[in-house]
This record gives sequence, structure tokens and C-alpha cells, in this order.
Amino acid sequence: MAEKLHYEQDYPLSEKRPDLVKTAKGRPLDEVTLDAVLSGEIEADEIRVTPQILEYQAQIADSIGRPQLAANLRRAGELTRVPDERILEIYNLMRPNMSTKDELLGIANELENEYEAKINADLVREAAEVYERRGRLRQPDEDEAEGQLRELSDN
Repeated sequence: MAEKLHYEQDYPLSEKRPDLVKTAKGRPLDEVTLDAVLSGEIEADEIRVTPQILEYQAQIADSIGRPQLAANLRRAGELTRVPDERILEIYNLMRPNMSTKDELLGIANELENEYEAKINADLVREAAEVYERRGRLRQPDEDEAEGQLRELSDN
């Protein structure tokens, strides 16, 4: 789809652009029924939000001057590729004083390289810098610090 979606013409998608709304397995919206779900024809993982739908919603948000909402929707779209359990782990590790700078940078690299979540990776890198400036990073314990020093001296 080359043209961007716009609030006036395209929102709500389910009414004005149902052709764009598909399940994770590509099933069209009109095939998603309560009977299909109850019979097991459609499984729960198929009706989860998709990155494409979140991108469409972001385009609509952009069209009405809501760039922050659009950015949030794009970040959410990236996170659909990250397992739920890992998202919760990262959430906890992102809290102040829970991770070292190296651990946060490792998370950023994981997000970017394993899940193609560059926007989220950049956000974690920014958080690492802010936490460092504000003294909100966990300090490595002595054993960790000694291991890091050995690594540096070996290089």
C-alpha cells in the first residue's frame, strides 16, 4: 500500500477499510466470528494484533497530528515480534537501578538484532544514557567488575 491512510477516509478500519484488516495468518475480518473462535477454527494467537494493523493505526494518528501516538503504535508493532515473557523480563530490567549500562545495551542489541525492533532498541539505548547521567544504573558487584576488568585487559 503506497498511499498513507487518513482519519477522514479510513477510520475506523473495520468499517471503512475492512479489506486491510486481517488476522496474523491472513484471514479476512469477515471470517473472524465467535463461532469460528469457539469451534477452534480460529486460535487465540491468530487474532492478536499485527504489526501491519498497528502501522495503519499509526498512519491514521499521523494524519490527525498525533505524532506521539503514532510513535507509540510503531513501537508496539515492533514488539509484536518479541515473546510476551521476554517483554515482561525487559520491562523489569528497564526499571531504575535494576540493570547495568552493559545489560541495557545488551537488551538493545537483542531487540535490534534478534527481533528487528530498532525503534525500541534506540529507546533502550537512550534510557541507558539517561540512567547513567542520573545515577540510576545498577552497579556491578565486585565479581562482575573484576570479570569486566579481565575482559578489558585481555583485549
